[in-house]
Amino acid sequence: MGALTSTELNYIVFRYLQESGFVHAAFTLGYEAGIHKGGIDGNAVPPGALITIVQKGLQYIELEANTDDNDEEVERDFALLDPIEIITKDVEELQQIVKKRKRERSQTDREKDRGKEKERNDEHERRPGGERERDRHDKDKEQVREKEKSEKDREHDKEKEKDKDKEKEKEKEKEKHHTERTDKVKHEEDSLAGGGPTPMDISMIAQEISSTDVTVLEGHSSEVFACAWSPTGSLLASGSGDSTARIWTIPDGPCGSSTQSSPPGVHVLKHFKGRTNEKSKDVTTLDWNGEGTLLATGSYDGQARIWSRDGELKQTLFKHKGPIFSLKWNKKGDFLLSGSVDKTAIVWDTKTWECKQQFEFHSAPTLDVDWRNNNSFATCSTDNMIYVCKIGEQRPVKAFSGHQSEVNAIKWDPTGSFLASCSDDWTAKTG
Repeated sequence: MGALTSTELNYIVFRYLQESGFVHAAFTLGYEAGIHKGGIDGNAVPPGALITIVQKGLQYIELEANTDDNDEEVERDFALLDPIEIITKDVEELQQIVKKRKRERSQTDREKDRGKEKERNDEHERRPGGERERDRHDKDKEQVREKEKSEKDREHDKEKEKDKDKEKEKEKEKEKHHTERTDKVKHEEDSLAGGGPTPMDISMIAQEISSTDVTVLEGHSSEVFACAWSPTGSLLASGSGDSTARIWTIPDGPCGSSTQSSPPGVHVLKHFKGRTNEKSKDVTTLDWNGEGTLLATGSYDGQARIWSRDGELKQTLFKHKGPIFSLKWNKKGDFLLSGSVDKTAIVWDTKTWECKQQFEFHSAPTLDVDWRNNNSFATCSTDNMIYVCKIGEQRPVKAFSGHQSEVNAIKWDPTGSFLASCSDDWTAKTG
């Protein structure tokens, strides 16, 4: 077994804090330990992992304390230990405690056995000889009755097994008949259709894309968290842990093997100046407006920034008190929506760049937001909840509580009639 790394341990403790509702402690640990940069797949870590590991560790030490030096198997004579004893004492001290308890228990058991044996003997001696003889006779008769009853039960069980076998044979015949009919119908349908493949046939052969058909955009010096195509023109925006966003101009024509790493063709959007802590400036989300003229970026410092398509900083939005994980423009372009770890979502008026309304419904970090129409939207959170909100309303229009774990992403269908969501509970839902 490999050793547990500090990164893995930090993540397990981080998950424990989240699952226990210690949101602020989890956020602080996640920020200082760089949990999101550890590369650990959260879906592979089961709920309650820390408790399970600690419990198994305690059980291992308990087994070690109960193991004899002569390597004999321990079956019945097993002494349980309290968790506080296991934590505060070493193995040798625990072994002494186990031996002491085994001796005490063995002595107690012997005394109980002697007491019971004495009571039986005394009772037997007090009874007359005739009664003792009748008892033996009654006992023999009882044994005969038990034997006859066991034989009848066995016969009854055999009959039941025969009936079950008959039922299974009938089910097999029905299934065989159904399969034959299904195959016949399918054969007739194939014959009518000319026997060719149906429109839904999917090739299982993976198609490899040659490296010569790929354009590599190099320039970021850390993880790239987000990317978004401009709705107009051949521009691609990317956000990274290196505290920058970049706007790439993608050449016309087919992709090629040439790399694109420096101007012209790239605008670097720096989110810090001088010696500012770069870690707090990770660009976590970005989104273009409908006209493709403005790019909004959200970063770990809780600020949203508005940039022109040429990389010029137009506006900085201050209101959130935690990292921004999601940004979305509405279709009309008059409002910008942001969701943050501070448990809130904010609608910004893009004419004045003032906070139009702040929505404080969640009890844990807001992970994603999505517009339903120009005035209504949905938010999701690590509190397992989804809220549908409307500008001007002080309470949610609707609340969804069907997920059993944190909800990672949400998306309305084009008509705004159905909302899809996906969660750490291994499910996606629509409603």
